Amino acid sequence: MEINFDKNNDGLVPAIIQDATTKNVLMLGYMNEEAYQKTVETRKVTFFSRTKNRLWTKGEESGNFLNLVNIKNDCDQDSLLISVNPVGPTCHKGSDTCWNGVNDQSFGFLTELEDTIQNRKENQDDEKSYVASLFRKGINKVAQKVGEEAVEVVIEAKDDNDDLFLSESADLLFHYLILLQAKGYKLNDIVEVLKSRG
Repeated sequence: MEINFDKNNDGLVPAIIQDATTKNVLMLGYMNEEAYQKTVETRKVTFFSRTKNRLWTKGEESGNFLNLVNIKNDCDQDSLLISVNPVGPTCHKGSDTCWNGVNDQSFGFLTELEDTIQNRKENQDDEKSYVASLFRKGINKVAQKVGEEAVEVVIEAKDDNDDLFLSESADLLFHYLILLQAKGYKLNDIVEVLKSRG
């Protein structure tokens, strides 16, 4: 990998640190060539500290290491994206990220949908909400809806109408997310089971 350490007068390149699993950005540091080489050799992310004017391995005092997964160079060869498996919080102030964020797994729109479903579960008195009405009817009704939607997906899979197949697939996924929460779980719980089978 060619990295242009000479682009700036200080010989440093920015290193964006990203959790390899959640894809959340954890922090930004700087590396010189020596820090980069040490990171590659030890598999623990090492920066050049501008305040201490020396190499600094993240976690050398706290134990909260950033275990290297991989390094990517950008198109100009002057900044790095470093994927890591963090051990403990990343920020020296104790938070998961240096932006005071929580390093939770997110599935984008599906996580937003899960949050909406959770809101309906917690507010079952909403007479206008279809999801709240399912929760009011209980686990048997929710499970029945998942079964019905699964059968419809199978039927549409055997036909040639892709629009109907996708529509029924969306209905199945939607009702499955409701069933998961009716049982007290979320998508991340299923992901952990799948990962354990790796």
